[in-house]
Amino acid sequence: MSEVERKIFFIFPGQGSQYRGMGSDLVEEFESAREIFGRASEVVGYDMAKLCFADPDEQLDLTRYTQPALITHQMACLASFQSLGGEDQAIVPVLLAGHSLGEYTALAIGGALSFEDAVRLVQHRGELMSELGQGSMLATTLDLPSAAALAAKHYCAIGGCNLPEQTVIAGEDGDLDALTEDLAARFPRKRGFRLPTEGAFHTYLMVNAARRFRGILADAEFGTLAVDVLSNYTGDVHEPNADAIRSRLFFQLFNPVRWLGCMNTALDRGVDTIVEFGGGIGKGEGPEEKRANLENIVKKTLKIREYEAVYLPAINAAGIHLAAEQLFQN
Repeated sequence: MSEVERKIFFIFPGQGSQYRGMGSDLVEEFESAREIFGRASEVVGYDMAKLCFADPDEQLDLTRYTQPALITHQMACLASFQSLGGEDQAIVPVLLAGHSLGEYTALAIGGALSFEDAVRLVQHRGELMSELGQGSMLATTLDLPSAAALAAKHYCAIGGCNLPEQTVIAGEDGDLDALTEDLAARFPRKRGFRLPTEGAFHTYLMVNAARRFRGILADAEFGTLAVDVLSNYTGDVHEPNADAIRSRLFFQLFNPVRWLGCMNTALDRGVDTIVEFGGGIGKGEGPEEKRANLENIVKKTLKIREYEAVYLPAINAAGIHLAAEQLFQN
């Protein structure tokens, strides 16, 4: 299949995919990656490369640092990938999406934000979520109706729906403790595990952060989208105008991440190649030992839908080269 015939979908992971050392392999090889890290440092006011590569003060897992670090790594991965095709062969996707904070990367690639403004926004967003955050999050293997009923019983809320049977519940710590016990008793075959977040993100406990963030969004300059971007809030494409994008990002902070909806919309639009940029998870220490954060979710969605598509993880130098070999064709 030639590049022209492909319907390519770029995706970007969210918080939880950060790790010490991310991007260190890219800057050794790609000038474009070095440039991205330098530009990010100028925006945030500290050495982004030092934070991501060494994390000497153990700040990378703090939300206020995690979010700008991840968007920087995602953009560095994409820039490195595009550089392998040369100036005249840039891959233009038909659709973009990001999980939670990854949506800001998608909007930047789509043309709604400059890279600098995207970094600035997620820096403010992370600071507010950290400062005003409370509670925690629980990933479960429950379906959405069962999870919603359980959450309501314990004053919790749905924080995200990633798969038909992978739903995130969030709430105050004590409420979530009670819910976890109830989950084990009522659904002995289902699992739940706490996520390492600084609050019950994407629920009513983020309303105060969203109120503060609204003014920051209002002051940010948004351009016109050149490529369709999926909204976590709706699970469908963003309207192309600035005010609509601002409102969706405002509501995203205290409403569930509808990633399953985003994936279904992408498949309904006929995408045949999915490329994930940035982040990484797994026990390995170096970039080359990490696996892509959204890979399992994407592949399970494809299996459930009985849908064929190529998935390419471009999250480190090796993966970027492999993706480029497949997509940059004469």
